[in-house]
Amino acid sequence: MFRISLCVLAALLLVPRASRAQSSIPPVQQAPPPRPGDPPYETLFYRNGDLNLEAYFFKPEGAGPFPLVVYNHGSRNNQERLEWPVLFIARIMVPAGYAVLVPERRGYGKSEGRTFTEDIGPTERGQRFVERLIAEAGDVNAAVDFAKAKLPVDPKRIAMMGYSFGGIVTTIAAGDSQSLAATVIQAPGALNWGKSPELRAALTQSAKKIRVPSWCGAAENDATTESARVICATAKAAGAQTDLKIYPPFEHPTNPNPNAPGHALFSPIGVDLWKADVLAFLAGHIGPPRR
Repeated sequence: MFRISLCVLAALLLVPRASRAQSSIPPVQQAPPPRPGDPPYETLFYRNGDLNLEAYFFKPEGAGPFPLVVYNHGSRNNQERLEWPVLFIARIMVPAGYAVLVPERRGYGKSEGRTFTEDIGPTERGQRFVERLIAEAGDVNAAVDFAKAKLPVDPKRIAMMGYSFGGIVTTIAAGDSQSLAATVIQAPGALNWGKSPELRAALTQSAKKIRVPSWCGAAENDATTESARVICATAKAAGAQTDLKIYPPFEHPTNPNPNAPGHALFSPIGVDLWKADVLAFLAGHIGPPRR
């Protein structure tokens, strides 16, 4: 009888886990409330193929059309279904006169599709890893098409910006797009560059196709600065105007990453160190910003 009870208990414990694994959209956590004075935003949905995808749209006051920054978030381990409008980017861009569109790529927030964790194992960094990020780049290029068709933005003044995983997606998307006027690529794939020859090859190939002005940045004490250096150097060799900025060592003051402390530079905690550089770059290519 004791053995039977244990078996039943084990089966009961396994059922919810299997149910969660089969669900394509787990329960969504709510976005943290904005701070007083934060720019307001609208939650939108757009399509890429069979997927319905979520995005957040911020705009300055007025009717537009506005220059647009499409911002690509990084990975969100264990928080993929958290809705994250990336308010720290809107706080920089909207007062300067830029509209901001933040796509929740497949498997993030309320966007349809499997999460990255469901799709790719924690240590898998081969071709399936790259193909997943290529698919996410398709999601953000679909967001650009949606913005051009439906939002009060200037289709000739669109920049794409991304950090970490978002820097990977930005590089791949920019190589496949004819709609961008500039890119801002922050610490692109720095944590995985040394682990994945497939990723290095894919990003180098995409950088060869970038023709628009591109800004690449990294902290000296990130896991590597090579990813930013190679992407900008490759785009420059192909004819794009590029700016490369390697910042002094940086460390999160309360939660440092011992293996890559500088990776936190492009998170909200480091924004004051790089925002002037990025705004100056954008002003030169999709500005002028609001005075």
